[in-house]
Amino acid sequence: MSEILTSIENSILTIILNRPEKRNALNDALVNDLKTALREADADENLRAIVIRGAGKDFCSGADLSALQKISESGALENWDDAHNLMELFALIRQVKIPVVAAVQGRALAGGCGLATACDLVLATKSARFGYPEVKIGFVPAMVMAILRRNVSEKRAFELATQGFEFSAETAKEYGLINLAVEDETFEEALKNYVSIYQKVSRSAVILSKRLLYQMDGLNFDSALLAGVDVNTIARMTEDCQNGIARFLKK
Repeated sequence: MSEILTSIENSILTIILNRPEKRNALNDALVNDLKTALREADADENLRAIVIRGAGKDFCSGADLSALQKISESGALENWDDAHNLMELFALIRQVKIPVVAAVQGRALAGGCGLATACDLVLATKSARFGYPEVKIGFVPAMVMAILRRNVSEKRAFELATQGFEFSAETAKEYGLINLAVEDETFEEALKNYVSIYQKVSRSAVILSKRLLYQMDGLNFDSALLAGVDVNTIARMTEDCQNGIARFLKK
């Protein structure tokens, strides 16, 4: 039985974490199913964006009791494999060509908050709750740290990682962790409108923009500028750009 549900509507893939009885907690099967779905989506040239959300009341509550039990009973190599598996998921979200959007309702805590943070964009209901509470049990939000550090200031990242408190969607927006905090009653409409933008803009331009943005992480300033030159040149040669210029010139 799959730990996720998928559906496609108007070139948007929705992936639903389907463990509502466990608050969509992460386990090996769920992480592996997510990775498979993302790889399949990346090969689908008709898709424009991917939405990840949770079944039931919560987005994702992190690791469940069985996963924590496994951690406590495993040796170093087994725990390394388990951590590496989650790292692959977070890295894959950035490697997928098209935008990956987290739609957060309810709680996004620990690994669940990490999963949302790893997505390219995050929308949440105003009643949603976020947090990295790992330090409360002697654990570290290590897998998401590299992404968290890129999303917020160094001092904010330190605070979030070492104090473990929960915070609201509006606070998450203030921190720069999410893009929109929306009233619960209008969330579905807002999500649909937000994601539908990717049906109207150039798919190739979005792909090139995502690739360049994340490629710059490991480059110095001059190298990043040169990478921009390369992407600019590639963009000029795409069918979308050629057609867009032609339409503009006809006005």
